[in-house]
Formats: sequence, C-alpha cells, structure tokens
Amino acid sequence: MSKIGHLHFILIAMLAGTLVQAQVYTPRFDVQGHRGARGAMPENTIPAFMYAIDAGVTTIEMDVAITKDGQVVVSHEGWMSAAITLDSAGKPIKEKDERKHNIYKLTYKDIAKYDVGSKVNERFPDQQKMKVSKPLLKDVIMTVEDYIKGHALYEVDYNIEIKTEPSMDGKFHPKPQEFSDIVFNLIDQYLSWDRIVIQSFDFRVLKYWHEKHPEVRLAALVENLNTIDENLKLLGFTPSIYSPEYHLLSKDEIKQCHSKRMRVIPWTVNETKEMEELKSWGVDGLITDYPDMAKQLGYTLKTSKGKK
Repeated sequence: MSKIGHLHFILIAMLAGTLVQAQVYTPRFDVQGHRGARGAMPENTIPAFMYAIDAGVTTIEMDVAITKDGQVVVSHEGWMSAAITLDSAGKPIKEKDERKHNIYKLTYKDIAKYDVGSKVNERFPDQQKMKVSKPLLKDVIMTVEDYIKGHALYEVDYNIEIKTEPSMDGKFHPKPQEFSDIVFNLIDQYLSWDRIVIQSFDFRVLKYWHEKHPEVRLAALVENLNTIDENLKLLGFTPSIYSPEYHLLSKDEIKQCHSKRMRVIPWTVNETKEMEELKSWGVDGLITDYPDMAKQLGYTLKTSKGKK
C-alpha cells in the first residue's frame, strides 16, 4: 500500500471509529420504572423491578433507607408506610403509628418480617397482591443482574434516590455524608458507575457526591417553584439531569436545560396524553408508575418476555 493509501485507510478507520463512538453514546429515551412498576406491582420490591425490566425500561428507579445494622434497604419512606404495610403479625399499621416503625431503628432481620405487598395501595388498585418484604439493595442488584445475564437482556441503569431531610438527620436516617458513604460502598462492590444515577431532593446530598465522586451522574429532583437558575445557584453546580415534577415543565424550560447540557427527566408521568406531550416537547425521558403504558407508545426497548 502506498503512503497516501495508508494515510487514507487510517483516516477512514478514524472516521468510522468516530461514527461508531457517536452511535454508542447517543442517549436513549430513558423510560424509568418508578419504584419498579408501582402501578402493577408492590412498590420498591424485586417483583416490581422484574416487571419493569420485562416492560423494556432503560432504568429502574428506587429509593433507599439505612437500617439499624447499617444495611441499605429499598424503601420510599424511612418507616413502614401505613398505606402498604402489614406488621409481622399480619395486621395493618395505623397511619398515626407508622413512624414508630422506624427503619433506622430496626435491623433488617426485623424489617423482613413486614409484608409490603398483601395490602394493595388504594391509589393503585390494579396492583398485584402478593406477600413480599422490602429488599436489600444488594439483593435487588444481584437478582436483576442474574436475570439480565440469564435472559440475554440489555443492561438497565439504576436511578437511586437518597432521601434525607435536615429535621430527620440522626432520627430516621444518618446525616447525608454517612448515608452517602454507606450507599457508595455498597454499590461499588456490585456495579460499574456508568450505570448509576444518584438523585435527591436534598441538595446537601448532591453537593457531597459532586465533591467526593464527581464521576457519578447526579439528578436534581425538584418540586419547588424556583426558576432553573435559582435552583442551580442553590445547588452550586450543573447536574447531569434536571428532574422536576412534570407539571412544572414548559418547552422553554426544557430548551434552557439543554442549553446548559442537562438532560430533562420529569416525574411521575402516568397518563398517555402527558407522556406524548412531554416527549414532543423534547424531554430526554420520563419516570412512570406504568412502564407498560410507555411500552404501548413504543418508548421502551422492545422485548419478548424480556428478551431483545
């Protein structure tokens, strides 16, 4: 091959490599199964995450809490919610008593005795009824990863919310730094960080992760009436994802986020019309209790019983 021909070959190879790389890193429309698939299965349970994966979500979304013995359990509240929980004797928990069942004051052995699937959430009457307990995050990860490998599935991402409030520090959860360190050390044993998003309403959490683990994607959860610029000023940096309650979004705000190189993934979008409108406005994904609804619109990945 002549020198010119060799250079031409290298140029083509470099161009091809660039094109392949562009294809690999083109963001997908990110459908996230909220608490797994709360519309169909008990929230934040392994069956809910399996259901969401079979529906073709690109991300499973969940919340975590810390137990008395320092384990990371998947739970929306830092206590046993009266809306979904039966105690170890199979009796409903009264709403006025739910915070007495404080996860931060219970060992996981005790937590596993509560049933969070036999009492169907009144807001989601189509939810499948089953006896199931709150899982440990490590068990969710191991089960999901085994399922993916066993069924030749695509790899899902994990969007993990750390729920903290200043008034609850030391009472229902550790302080943000300790909480975050426990979660980081657990995830670091099982998954690569390119598959993880850490989200929070508490900007203390996001600031800590940004300073200590700048390589980790962060999502700012928003339900206030501040402008985008006001929230970013409070946060002190630009996160990877801006994740507001969907009613707070407009086309112009989506464009503004994109101009700042933030992806926009609103929550919790549970109606077909709203999904279609938000997608037409240019959102980068959505968080939903009904991944099947997104599947019917063709927004999720195509699967056949969970297969590609």
